[in-house]
Amino acid sequence: MTHTTDQPTRGASGAVVPVLAFAGIVVAVMQTLLVPVIKDLPQLLGTEPSNATWVLTSTLLSGAVATPIMGRLGDLYGKRRMLVLSLAVMVVGALVSALTSDLLTMIAGRTLQGFAMGAIPLGIGLMRDMLPREKLGSAMALMSSSIGVGGGLALPAAALVAQHMDWHALFYGAAGLGVLSIALTFLVVPESPMRAEGSFDVAGAIGLSAGLVLLLLPITKGSDWGWSSGTTLGLFAASVAVLLLWGVFELRHSAPLVDLRTTARPAVLFTNLASIMVGVSFYVVSLVLPQLLQLPKATGYGLGQSMVNAGLLVAPLGLTMMFTAPVYARLSAKYGPKTTLILGMVIIGIGYGGGLGLMSAAWQSLVIAVVLGAGIGLAYSSLPALIVGAVPASETGAANGLNTLMRSIGTSVSSAVIGMVLANTANHVGGVAVPTMHGFRVSFLIATGAVAVGLVLALLLPKRGRPAEVALHTQLRASSEEDAVLAGAEEVLRGFRGRVVDATGVPVARAKVTLIDRRGRQAGATLSAEDGTYALAVPAEGAYVLAAKAAGHGPLASSATHAGDDRAVDLDLALPGETVSA
Repeated sequence: MTHTTDQPTRGASGAVVPVLAFAGIVVAVMQTLLVPVIKDLPQLLGTEPSNATWVLTSTLLSGAVATPIMGRLGDLYGKRRMLVLSLAVMVVGALVSALTSDLLTMIAGRTLQGFAMGAIPLGIGLMRDMLPREKLGSAMALMSSSIGVGGGLALPAAALVAQHMDWHALFYGAAGLGVLSIALTFLVVPESPMRAEGSFDVAGAIGLSAGLVLLLLPITKGSDWGWSSGTTLGLFAASVAVLLLWGVFELRHSAPLVDLRTTARPAVLFTNLASIMVGVSFYVVSLVLPQLLQLPKATGYGLGQSMVNAGLLVAPLGLTMMFTAPVYARLSAKYGPKTTLILGMVIIGIGYGGGLGLMSAAWQSLVIAVVLGAGIGLAYSSLPALIVGAVPASETGAANGLNTLMRSIGTSVSSAVIGMVLANTANHVGGVAVPTMHGFRVSFLIATGAVAVGLVLALLLPKRGRPAEVALHTQLRASSEEDAVLAGAEEVLRGFRGRVVDATGVPVARAKVTLIDRRGRQAGATLSAEDGTYALAVPAEGAYVLAAKAAGHGPLASSATHAGDDRAVDLDLALPGETVSA
């Protein structure tokens, strides 16, 4: 069940979306912060290359673990509160890393930085809870794309810092960005009034964390340990066993960390599987192009660019993703998020397929980055709309957290597989492994194959879901006031409609009206319009409770029944007092 807080919600200002997107970009910076110095990490930390990779692996693992957990905590205790907590932990981790050159301490700091990945689903959840429908689709698209935007923009900035300053300055800069993001969040972003009833599933969180660590460890370290080694195979087997036991436990738990029954819906399942493929495709270009650009021309295929120039040539990947968000909003408003996901997959495939023959000049890398940025931007933008349209509002944070986790698993698989391909195809010159053009092309072929699988999964997404899902998809697709009015007209054909009034019959604007099903779970929520009118779609026939609340008025809970057909039940809600039938 979902309820609202007792305090009235502050109106969301126009700055909420850019502030939340900025938080997502700051968090994403952690993924590529050390890419410019990755080859020098063993020397900088005084350790072996295999040990230095833990500086990257630790961030990946903690981010994967934290993402679904922070999403659920946000649903329970407040999304803004958990967003600020995620950023604060990241700042502490950045400062720890900035003050050390010791391997273990650096790994600890990088682990703390990874916890900030939970900010992405929390930001999407905040947007759903407070934004008007005509702004929701493009806002969530920008928030979802912030993962790629931050990663792309961080490359040239981090390269410039690493080339001209001590490498620890990278972490001081990250800490400064985190502090700025926290301050802006406190100043601009109101707390969401939406809460999920119940307690936090500690056992479920421990089980999921253990299963993810056991799964991602061999994925990220398999090249070093050997894919057929006992350690790698043993960890894979242990992960399967732990995740199966965790799944059984979650299915029996009354308030699970992840609602696996909801996750098994085709709309959610195929979206999450497609997200893995999008994650794979995004990380391939991030691994291949910087190396190709920086290899010396003496190799016969290297493009001989400096670290900073290579970062600038790859930066359009993130910039194009950022500018794709408003384009996505228009396309999705007309054709729906499923179509935009399919279009994004097709463009990614064209980018990688064409890229096989565009590796001989720096400007060609720029073309590849722009095309892939457009495709990945469309795909990333479509994912939260598909997820939000298929789950109850009380599960938005956890569901988007799981979706972000799927993308992280995709990037982990991509990093491991592409790293193995480049290592196995490299030429060894003077004891140094030099990636070959063959390895780069095989990497692009792997990305093309992943996109093809993702395209098939996107095509399998259902065209229409339950009535409530259809209504919410219509809400997400609305990109103008006119579209919003049409969306409201569709909603009232399948549920409850009426006015919220006070005891004297005066309309109450911006009253929170929540639809609760017979299981005590939220089935829908809306705000009344300026004239007090509201409309709520129903997922199925049956008995419901409509709970209404507004600042300055007492709360109201009223029982109502709907036949589940395409008929609107007229029901006015008086605050405080009896329910008045229209």
